[in-house]
Amino acid sequence: MADTETMQPQGKVKINDKEYAMADLSDKAREQLFNLRFAETEIRRLQAQLAVAQTARNAYQQALAAQLKSDGLV
Repeated sequence: MADTETMQPQGKVKINDKEYAMADLSDKAREQLFNLRFAETEIRRLQAQLAVAQTARNAYQQALAAQLKSDGLV
């Protein structure tokens, strides 16, 4: 897997623990690297959204439990 977070300003990228000069990559390899970076960014975005949804679910669950207790049903 590409460690795209270690892209150097000198135009290097580390892929599977090996460093490559960006200039040495073919157009297709650079395109795949771009696609990989996009996918990794999207995964991070979706993980953040999931964390928000899980937090909301937990809050709703606690509110429901409190309401059931307040209604005398628990």
